[in-house]
Amino acid sequence: METVKLTMAQALVRFLENQYVAYDDVEQPFVKGVFMLPGHGNVVGLGQALLQEAHRLEVYQGKNEQGQAQVAVAFAKHMKRKQIMAVTSSVGPGAANMITAAATATANNIPVLILPGDVYACRQPDPVLQQIEQPNDLSISTNDAYRPVCRYWDRIVRPEQLMSAMMSAFRVLTDPADTGAVCIALPQDVEGEAYDYPVSFFAKRVWRIERRPATDIAIKQAAEVIRSGKKPLLICGGGVRYSEAHAAFRAFAEKYQIPFGETQAGKSAIEWTHPLNLGGLGVTGCSAANDIAKEADVIIGVGTRYTDFTTSSKWLFKEDARFVNINVSEFQSFKLNAVPVIADARDALGKLSVALEGYKTGYNGEIKAAIDKWNKEYDRLAAIKFGDGYVPEVNDANAQSAFRYAEDVKASFTQTTALAAVNKLIDPGDSVIGASGSLPGDMQRMWRASSPDTYNMEYGYSCMGYEVSGALGVKFAIGDDHEVYSMVGDGAFIMLHSEFLTAVQEHKKINVVVFDNASYGCINNLQTGQGNASLCTELRFRNPETGKHDGNFISVDFAGIARAYGAKAYTVRTLEELEAAIAEAKKIKDVPVLFDVKVLPKSMTEGYGAWWRVGSVEVGGTEANRAAWVNHVEHEKAARKY
Repeated sequence: METVKLTMAQALVRFLENQYVAYDDVEQPFVKGVFMLPGHGNVVGLGQALLQEAHRLEVYQGKNEQGQAQVAVAFAKHMKRKQIMAVTSSVGPGAANMITAAATATANNIPVLILPGDVYACRQPDPVLQQIEQPNDLSISTNDAYRPVCRYWDRIVRPEQLMSAMMSAFRVLTDPADTGAVCIALPQDVEGEAYDYPVSFFAKRVWRIERRPATDIAIKQAAEVIRSGKKPLLICGGGVRYSEAHAAFRAFAEKYQIPFGETQAGKSAIEWTHPLNLGGLGVTGCSAANDIAKEADVIIGVGTRYTDFTTSSKWLFKEDARFVNINVSEFQSFKLNAVPVIADARDALGKLSVALEGYKTGYNGEIKAAIDKWNKEYDRLAAIKFGDGYVPEVNDANAQSAFRYAEDVKASFTQTTALAAVNKLIDPGDSVIGASGSLPGDMQRMWRASSPDTYNMEYGYSCMGYEVSGALGVKFAIGDDHEVYSMVGDGAFIMLHSEFLTAVQEHKKINVVVFDNASYGCINNLQTGQGNASLCTELRFRNPETGKHDGNFISVDFAGIARAYGAKAYTVRTLEELEAAIAEAKKIKDVPVLFDVKVLPKSMTEGYGAWWRVGSVEVGGTEANRAAWVNHVEHEKAARKY
């Protein structure tokens, strides 16, 4: 057997260089590159290996460990899980910083390879700088915290272990049914230790991402359930996009005239103008989808995980509604007591279409009526003007906050109007990304995607800080032919925008639209909607007289922050300023752009016939607390139990 002597880290990089995936008739390298924030634990062993062995792999410099890993999550998500990035950090806090991003990846079933440095396997010296000592188990390090948030976890304590570890890692990374974050912890001494590796380990290896076929019996049972209903509803989940089943889903819906609602992950599989597209479904959904969902007797979920936002905490659908779940994951396919079709979405939809030949639904004008109703509401939301009779639809105290904010920061722009304007002003084919706050609700309801796969919403984990990093990941995925726009609240931007500087460094133009309402708006709504006073959900000065954060609102110059990084930036307070800024920004190349959009608190969309179980308090000090509990009990009784 021919061998080659390499350090463990050198062998790792050489292995990554030669991993490919094949999907249908397309073959491509699986690992695009490596994001690295160097420190002790990866700069010497893995750093040397990247300098020596990385030829095809691109190496990028991260600015925050979580930030660089969120770039990798967004990249793999936009690439439909057909290509990934690896990320590496030092030991200790550097490794711990990436745990949140690992959870983001796993919650969304997105493949990301995480390579944190680790403490010495030899335990000499012991403890090393940044090591956490556990007196009951000296084998534990910071990296053990990755175990609950990864699909596969391993630690390389001998260089020869790398071979079996990487085979298991790539088995998981290329598994559509069970992919997510993979953590391979790298003790810094073992990174530099050598072994005579078989040359065959570094040969080109093609991992086939195969379409799991639906069985005849599963299709037969699913068809029987659908035929028993007169008002079926399709759910377009992320699995439609990952399996590239866009055309099959469209053809199935059109053949049998079955309307469909979109999840956050499924949105933009089909253009918003399609006459059967009801839009967003569930807690952050619109009235069209939710009105139809409440009357549906059969729910056909395609590639969806049925999160509480999709099902409205299992309350949205009728108690006697039946479910058919098409999902490549066996775990997901059995949810809501469904008839499971454990298969690739494209394969299953094609077979189910044949099995349903002759079936007709009982809809008679309801679909168009629901869409027309929502379009009218959309037009209202897109044209709200402060000072034109507009008053926030909240209690008096919060309305006063909105008016005070307008005075403090000279703002008069409403969030729904601003969002609709951005949607209208950007070019067809441009992508949009988001993750947290009130914007995902506004976007699932209001964003009108006219081109396929242009909507990248991380709502499995709804991780604040994904938005700016993710925009860079999307930019790496789509290249320079189209633009990407990140929709981010001021709170999420403050929390994590480190990779904005990386975008400057890499000459990648990302467009970051900061919706500044000086608050954590959706959480403030949740807080006050349950009958509580505002607490830590508004960005206000501490008032010396009251000792509370009820002083003036703080006006942050987000545009100034962007300019300091070397980017182009605009401050926007009116529709006219927004139109001018976007028009000018379109002419800019190779430089990130930030739009500092000052919007009014409480000017986001409200719920449209949905309910969200939020942990209301059974015993409260206010009448509003008690009313919220009564409301909770009423809805919880009507919710499905499994």
